[in-house]
Amino acid sequence: QVLLVESGGALVQAGGSLRLSCAASGRTISGYNMGWFRQAPGKEREFVAAARRSVSITTYADSVKGRFTVSRDNAKNTVYLQMNSLKPEDTAVYYCAAGINLYDYWGQGTQVTVST
Repeated sequence: QVLLVESGGALVQAGGSLRLSCAASGRTISGYNMGWFRQAPGKEREFVAAARRSVSITTYADSVKGRFTVSRDNAKNTVYLQMNSLKPEDTAVYYCAAGINLYDYWGQGTQVTVST
């Protein structure tokens, strides 16, 4: 069992930056792929970024490429999402997830609101 707790969500102006953190407990995240997803009001949850478990490979949704950076610190059992040049359309609840083939474990989410 992996418990994930996100933090760092806030209200920020367009063009600003935020760093989200996802602290894991129960098991070390080194054995898991770690992902970030988001869900805006009235929309389905969508993939944002992921950091693979065994190699230094990261993937991003086209909508955030060049603006967001995912990283993991296995020693701290924490995953981060650095978000720069934020846009109002980035407003959503952001979720951290962990898994091997599928994402089996999810956090409770943290709200990010980007104002114009």
